[in-house]
Amino acid sequence: MKAAFRKLAVFVALAGASLSARAEEVSVAVAANFSAPMQKIAVEFEKATGHKAQLVSGSTGKFYAQIKSGAPFQLLLAADDETPAKLVKEGDGVPGSQFTYAVGKLVLWSPTPGFVDDKGEVLKAGKFAHLALANPKLAPYGFAATETLKALGLADALQPRLVIGESITQAQQFVVSGNAELGFIAFSQIHKDGKLIDGSYWLVPAKHYTPIRQDAVVLAKGKGSAAVEALAGFLKSDKARAIIKSYGYEL
Repeated sequence: MKAAFRKLAVFVALAGASLSARAEEVSVAVAANFSAPMQKIAVEFEKATGHKAQLVSGSTGKFYAQIKSGAPFQLLLAADDETPAKLVKEGDGVPGSQFTYAVGKLVLWSPTPGFVDDKGEVLKAGKFAHLALANPKLAPYGFAATETLKALGLADALQPRLVIGESITQAQQFVVSGNAELGFIAFSQIHKDGKLIDGSYWLVPAKHYTPIRQDAVVLAKGKGSAAVEALAGFLKSDKARAIIKSYGYEL
């Protein structure tokens, strides 16, 4: 009996060692707005496959520059669909690997309850000193914010009050810290499990900005990696899609 138990223990140990040897770590560049859901997805991905996803969060434009400079990212989760397509065209992305993993929503948000009304009239009233948004040259959500201001005819009037963050995360930090009373950020940053985390917001009508289709693409440095392909596939799974939807994204 003891001998049989020892054999079973050895088998389990060897099986575990074999799985560990096959497990890989995937380097993923994640658009700042998708950081929170991707952290949850990474946990589920490791449980399901044994592979680990090493996440780096930032602006899509900055990631593009880093990838062009040789950064070791294997998978890009962008905040737009143009950057992945451009990388494929330029030979830095794997042809046929690009797909939409989420469609984002833009909101005007303040941590102060009642400060932002549900029609965005607070922008016209102008009872604030600073309005935060992400750099429109680097972050698709920042570009969507500038499109919205133009659509409302407020771009010139509010220009002196703008506080520009490098990413959508920094834009939110400006508002949280009090450096701006309100700001344009991603709905996912304040929306979790169908509930508003805090404050008040205006869900910007989609007609005011170009649809924020967020695409993923396998990068040249991830070509041929089973772990990278597994993560790309996992992002399309029911488990991942449920997490993505819980943060307010459309699919």
